[in-house]
Amino acid sequence: MKRTVWMRWLPPLVLLALFSLFVFRLNQVDKVALVSREGQSFEKGVVTEILQDNLQPDGTRVGEQTVRVRMTSGTLEGQEIETTSSAGFLFGAPCTVGMRVVVMQSVAGDTVVSSVYSQDRGLQILLFAALYLLALFLIGGLQGVKGALGLVFTFGCVLFVYLPMVYRGWSPFWSAVLVCGVTTVVTLWLLGGPTRKTLAATAGTVAGVVMAGVSASLFSFATGITGWNVSDIESLMTLWNTSGIQVGGLLFSGLLISALGATMDVAMSIASSMAEILAQTPDLSRRDLFRAGMRVGRDMMGTDSNTLILAFAGGSISMLVLNYAYDLPWLQIINSNNIGIAIMQGLSGSFGVVLCVPATVALSTLLYTLPGRAKESASKQPLGPT
Repeated sequence: MKRTVWMRWLPPLVLLALFSLFVFRLNQVDKVALVSREGQSFEKGVVTEILQDNLQPDGTRVGEQTVRVRMTSGTLEGQEIETTSSAGFLFGAPCTVGMRVVVMQSVAGDTVVSSVYSQDRGLQILLFAALYLLALFLIGGLQGVKGALGLVFTFGCVLFVYLPMVYRGWSPFWSAVLVCGVTTVVTLWLLGGPTRKTLAATAGTVAGVVMAGVSASLFSFATGITGWNVSDIESLMTLWNTSGIQVGGLLFSGLLISALGATMDVAMSIASSMAEILAQTPDLSRRDLFRAGMRVGRDMMGTDSNTLILAFAGGSISMLVLNYAYDLPWLQIINSNNIGIAIMQGLSGSFGVVLCVPATVALSTLLYTLPGRAKESASKQPLGPT
């Protein structure tokens, strides 16, 4: 028994160690400074006094506030400084006494120039993240914990694998493929273990993500929309010139990552449903199992496709409102790059979800009905023959 448990956990532990070494080496990179930040820092503080307010009788704010802030970090920790807070929507904060703020400081010799950068909301963000993980644990139990671990791993891969690979000049598309593949294997393995259900869901997810990428490539070829047509291309060109980042592939790599969640959801749900169907009716023929899986998949296509399209539409809502308010001609709207990119992202991701269904159903049918399978749920069947 101990030997069996050891042999089950040894391969993933070895792979985890090798992957950790790869991530460590990957992040040993020297970044090219795009702007000089010598002497500039962002520190925490607490507003202790409003010296001059900019609140108008109608409730709006004009100009700057002058405030006194007690610094709680940095070289001026414990000291009180007089600084300003802009009334802008992007920078500054409507300061009140007791508010925690982030102060941008520029130090040159004995001269310190400072201003309130924003409200310090780091604690609130961490609190909401902790509440989400707590809810996941209380409602999902052990599976919720595994799901949280998968989420943390996915987020870590984006930060510490995808971004360094892209910065080093690797193809953004293939970097995204690698990240999607690794996170899919780890997340589904955590949820389902080394079973045929996990293998079917993993293969179905990868197939769906690949099809989303293929659909986006075909859309790009047909419409002429590329990764060079994004709205922030001017800033990205700086990265292209200084670091050699392949900015043209960022759009498509982002599409793969954004489609991963919905595709994984569909694949796992279908694989799990088919496993339980077969567990309840073990004498079900391969054809009937395939038909049952397709019926389950068809019910999921519409809602999950809407999920992606609405997600991209929600991300573009400000642009849509502006287009509506300016009453732009239909021909101008439908042929603008921003609208075309949003349509491409929504439709390509939905293509991946739709095509994921038959791929997962076919793979699940094949794996669950292999000769010598056990008369039990495929969620408990090992990958090898029983």
